[in-house]
Amino acid sequence: MRDTLSVVGFALMVGGLVGLFYSGSLFLPLPVVIGVQALAALLMLWARVTFGKRSFHAAATPTAGGLVKTGPYHYLRHPIYTAVVFFVWPGAIARASPAAIGFAALITFGAIVRMLCEEYLLVRQYPDYAEYARTTKRMIPYVF
Repeated sequence: MRDTLSVVGFALMVGGLVGLFYSGSLFLPLPVVIGVQALAALLMLWARVTFGKRSFHAAATPTAGGLVKTGPYHYLRHPIYTAVVFFVWPGAIARASPAAIGFAALITFGAIVRMLCEEYLLVRQYPDYAEYARTTKRMIPYVF
């Protein structure tokens, strides 16, 4: 069941990204949008490098190799999903159309579904994940 939900979350994220792109709401030539998107891209790159050579799965199945708690994972449990969300919202807000906001909300909802599915599985695979989750926020340090 969790695998199916995770794949649905992934599909929502991809669909939202495609919608933002084709609606012209993903990349806007505004300094604030470009700045926030550049920071989001750097966060994603930092998280990906820290995570190492582990593979990506459409389902939220944890990868072997132990729990990563260094780099951006020291501050956020889900820095890659965070980076995606922070990448898409500036363009959607700047465009301010109902479609753009809806697509960004779809991506955010899909990311949250995937985070919850992954966490469910991570608690079972890594006994120290529960303590890590108590001390490290999902997306925004000290908040959420």
